[in-house]
Amino acid sequence: MKILVIGGSGTIGRKVATTFASRGHEVIVAGRTSGAITVDIAQHASVEAMFAQVGAIDACICTAGTGYYGPFAAMTTEMMMPGIQGKLLGQVDLVLTGLRYLKRGGSFTLTSGIAAQHPARNGTCVAMINGAVNSFVLGAAQEMTDERRVNVVSPGLVEDSRERYGAFFPGYNLVPMEKLVNAYILSVEGAVNGKVLKVYS
Repeated sequence: MKILVIGGSGTIGRKVATTFASRGHEVIVAGRTSGAITVDIAQHASVEAMFAQVGAIDACICTAGTGYYGPFAAMTTEMMMPGIQGKLLGQVDLVLTGLRYLKRGGSFTLTSGIAAQHPARNGTCVAMINGAVNSFVLGAAQEMTDERRVNVVSPGLVEDSRERYGAFFPGYNLVPMEKLVNAYILSVEGAVNGKVLKVYS
């Protein structure tokens, strides 16, 4: 398969890209500051240019995007907008724009997170974004055509992100990276559609 991995140089994306390459797939990595192709998923023109450069694909995986962490009482819409524009609307745009490039039988795999079901303190914004991504996938899957599919992987606190995000999720069980990557494999190489693939422990 020809697989486009957006955010393929990040903590999760790097492992996902490496694994699919080791399984014999052609992997193209795109990212905001690294990768074979530069893309800012918060900018529609950038998304359009990326797909035009890559051409027809069998699968698109996105592991990019985050959101605002901070006290709810101090949160403003301005603080929330980067995450909404990037992780939420950016991933939605990948599907809407990518439909013109995704081959028959191909798949999209987006990424949300455990905060959609188990929000941590100071994580209201991230909880909202992750929940919206999950709901988008549930709805969009019903209207996919040409045997194309869309799923979302919802990771918990992964082992490799402990230092960066561990303080936000006290008491959460760490998710082994191999177990998380298996969810992406299931989404791409399997037959599931419209699933929120939760990997929380």
